[in-house]
Amino acid sequence: MKANIVTRFAPSPTGLLHAGNYRTAVFSYLFARQNGGKFILRIEDTDRERSKPEYEANILESLAWLGLDFDEKYRQSENAPVHREYLEKMIASGHAYISKETPVKEGDRSEVIRFKNPNKVVTFSDLIRGEISFDTTELKDFVIAKSLDEPVFHLAVVVDDFTEGMTHIIRGEDHISNTPRQILIQEAIGAPRPIYAHLPLVLAPDRSKLSKRKGALALTEYRDRGYLPQTLLNFMAMLGWNPGTEEEVFTLDQLIEKFDLAKVQKSGAIFNDEKLLWYNREHLKKLSLSELTNIATERIPDLAQLNSNQLKILVPVIFERLSTLAELDEMREGGEWDYLFTAPAVSKELLGETKYLAETIALLENISADKFVPEKIKDAIWDFATEKGRKEVLWPMRVALTGKEKSPDPFTVAAILGKEETKTRLLAKLD
Repeated sequence: MKANIVTRFAPSPTGLLHAGNYRTAVFSYLFARQNGGKFILRIEDTDRERSKPEYEANILESLAWLGLDFDEKYRQSENAPVHREYLEKMIASGHAYISKETPVKEGDRSEVIRFKNPNKVVTFSDLIRGEISFDTTELKDFVIAKSLDEPVFHLAVVVDDFTEGMTHIIRGEDHISNTPRQILIQEAIGAPRPIYAHLPLVLAPDRSKLSKRKGALALTEYRDRGYLPQTLLNFMAMLGWNPGTEEEVFTLDQLIEKFDLAKVQKSGAIFNDEKLLWYNREHLKKLSLSELTNIATERIPDLAQLNSNQLKILVPVIFERLSTLAELDEMREGGEWDYLFTAPAVSKELLGETKYLAETIALLENISADKFVPEKIKDAIWDFATEKGRKEVLWPMRVALTGKEKSPDPFTVAAILGKEETKTRLLAKLD
């Protein structure tokens, strides 16, 4: 593959883009980085009425969150003088002409600029779909600008791709029908033809095209719902591509290494929320204890009161069954870990029979404070609990420590609380 590869992501800032849209950015980025090339961001803001600064800001925020760094950034509207220059050249050379129109309805133009169609068959090779041919006769003389200062999509895109040095155009298959028009314009202005790769559409579970109305969310909404950026990156990379092995969980560096446009499928890729959640759990498992601790203490600030030994025990327990980081917010709001800092009020009904509590305390006394860890606590109590009945021994111990019907096992809780606090809470519940 050439070393001077240049790809682009060219979104329109006319609304919040959903995760399916960003799949194009992911594929373009991976291909460029894999080949030591450039990845360009171009904001296509020529729709002046619908383009909004907040949508552009969200695009930048989303790419930064994913970790997709771009080498150059352009705003299509800033290239307007170059668009006009090429329109003038095309009119002068006879490739385009000013067309007098009969307005059909109020607001229609009485004059536009049309491309002089040579009415020929255009054939191009697509990296995913192979050779594709179009008879352009049916396109007639199509409009390329409303005026010299108002190019339409096809003209602006071709000029921008040419002047920005694009070598590969990686985009959705819904753009296939645009390609013959754009090739004709390329030939008219003397631009080299880029290599095309049209990706399969991202589909909703009912196999319709993914859209916001079909439940697709803006990328930053997934962030706010507690998904990791590496989750979305990995998930989107697998929408329409796989490495040809059973592997599914990849870091960005691994994706750059393994990605292959030739292995992109032709059929649509289903956006499956359950699979996305699975990816999030898998990527949470790959985080280090230090990373998990930072996340936990950031989302539940009270946990920062605990020392490193306590957090070392607690954090894996917190994340054991976690699917999204938003569940940490629910824990904080529900006061799930408040008992670690304040002895809970415990009802006698929930506590139940405490006849073995004194013997439990005596067994715990045999463990030194510095050895008061879950394994040692369990070893000290397990045989006794097995003999007398695990529920009869362990239930009142756990409830006395947490005040909750559901919580981590009593060995883990006791280790986090420490020997003295554990004894104090258990002694307080003796009959």
